[in-house]
Amino acid sequence: MGYKKDLRDLQIALVRYQQWVIKTGAKALIIFEGRDGAGKDGSIKRITEHLAPRNTRAISLPKPSDRERSQWYFQRYVRHLPSAGDVVIFNRSWYNRAGVEPVMGFCTDREHEEFLRDVPAFERMLEEGGARIVKLWLDISKKEQARRLDDRRDDPLKQLKVSDLDAEAQRRWKDYSKARDEMLKRTSTPIAPWYVVHTDEKKQARLNVIRHLLHTLAPADIAGEIEAPDPAVLFPFEETALTDGRLFR
Repeated sequence: MGYKKDLRDLQIALVRYQQWVIKTGAKALIIFEGRDGAGKDGSIKRITEHLAPRNTRAISLPKPSDRERSQWYFQRYVRHLPSAGDVVIFNRSWYNRAGVEPVMGFCTDREHEEFLRDVPAFERMLEEGGARIVKLWLDISKKEQARRLDDRRDDPLKQLKVSDLDAEAQRRWKDYSKARDEMLKRTSTPIAPWYVVHTDEKKQARLNVIRHLLHTLAPADIAGEIEAPDPAVLFPFEETALTDGRLFR
């Protein structure tokens, strides 16, 4: 009962926030990244559940076509960026080039390095264009990921979530950890910092994500009514987190 009430209160605050976004012409860009099974879909569903469809877009792009692979890397994402009054959520984003692509060999080492070099400048341009950027890394333990991936395969309602890459998530766990660490270290900037969310407890992760969004994006009269995120669940990335046990290994 506590979770449902807390979620409802936070969703009401999200509706109030979107009313402000539409009225003022603000632009919000929310990026969800994380390992397979970390809870991106569930968090996004709770965020968007009561928001206005015309002003809210959740973007989850398929693998690029041959034509898209020949384009500037960021080009296929640009068309989905928010206009005035929009809230846009990327369920995985250009950060594919910092995670799955290098780990699975879908890009070259040079392409990976160029991305890590260029993305802070790209995000600075977005911020200068009026977009508020929130970047969330959803972190999950290896044991919990294995349980959730097994659950997907066994649940007939989750078959559309099953991917050929699921098995690689566990097999290449250390490679994904290395790629994550490099991404967080190289692309967390004052303009677009990364925040880490522990997601082994799904419900607490969802509540804390919404609290963070409201504290980061909403005006003071809305954010001031919301409890701050629990730092044991959601915290700003800093390099000490790479070695002090706050990131799952």
